[in-house]
Amino acid sequence: MPAQSSYPRFSEIVRHFAPGWFAAVMGSGVLAITTLTLSARWPLLAPLAWSLHYFNLLLFGVLAVPWLGRWLAHRELALATLKHPVQVNFYPTFSIAMLVIAAQFLAFGGQVELALLFWWPAMVLTFVFSFAVLYAIFSGEHVGLEHVTPANFIPAVGLVVIPIAGAPLLGHLQGSARELALLANVVGLGAGSLMYLGLLALTLQRKYLAKPAFGPLAPTVWTHLGPIGAIPLSLLNLAAQLPVAVPDGTLLFASLLLWGFGAWWVVMAAMLTAAAWRRGMLPFALSWWGFTFPLGAFVSASFRLAHDASLGGVELFGIGCWGLLLAIWLLTLLRTARGIASGALLRPQP
Repeated sequence: MPAQSSYPRFSEIVRHFAPGWFAAVMGSGVLAITTLTLSARWPLLAPLAWSLHYFNLLLFGVLAVPWLGRWLAHRELALATLKHPVQVNFYPTFSIAMLVIAAQFLAFGGQVELALLFWWPAMVLTFVFSFAVLYAIFSGEHVGLEHVTPANFIPAVGLVVIPIAGAPLLGHLQGSARELALLANVVGLGAGSLMYLGLLALTLQRKYLAKPAFGPLAPTVWTHLGPIGAIPLSLLNLAAQLPVAVPDGTLLFASLLLWGFGAWWVVMAAMLTAAAWRRGMLPFALSWWGFTFPLGAFVSASFRLAHDASLGGVELFGIGCWGLLLAIWLLTLLRTARGIASGALLRPQP
């Protein structure tokens, strides 16, 4: 097959734009937030955190153009992706990226108005995508056990991420707006958490009974860490905004148990990724961004739980994971830049 030498035109980029591109925004945003948190310990990291913050805002703006353009100019292709057994799960990355940016605006300077500007539409789109994606899967016969991977967690991840910025924003809302936002936070966290438990069982069944998901899907093994990290953060944030008292110790203990599973899974995911690498079955693909946000969510939960429970070991483990996150982010960014420069990542992906 002859090599493609010509750089794809913008119209071709728009036509074939993959929904998973916004995983880069998710990963860059959580790296910015965790780096800002760590700068309280090491102030020299503050400039890096702010640089990542502005970089991610620019990245979102750049990626939003072809994403929206595809829906406007090639709606039939965008809708057809809903029938793909794997790619359909990446549609919610757009709204999750907006939720992450809302959290960034709160973390970097407490810009409430900008955070609300992103959070409201992101919350609505997250629910829309959760219904659209799962309806497409539930109502069809195109998904088999071989298609089940942790990428199926993405709609659930979006739902449990809603209260990370949404719960703190409740303190800045009043009346019916606050009641609606509170309801959205509760429904999102409840639906996403229980959905994750069901999907966890399903993906473990796949790991026991089917072939490993090596190749471009290998990074999805890290997706487990997304809900594991987001659920404790959302649970603690939302509990602080409820009109009834919730025992802090009970929530903290439950969150630490979930964190413990995450710490165990970090090691397991690293072992599976190393096995794929040794077998030459970890080719670079856009899915490499799937390493970043889940690991970053776990790092963020580690820092929060270490602070609330005064556990130095949890913080040290989180710092180690932050170092891994930074290294993976830099490597993935470099490989992505090369793929964009050559045009390889802008052509239709297999």
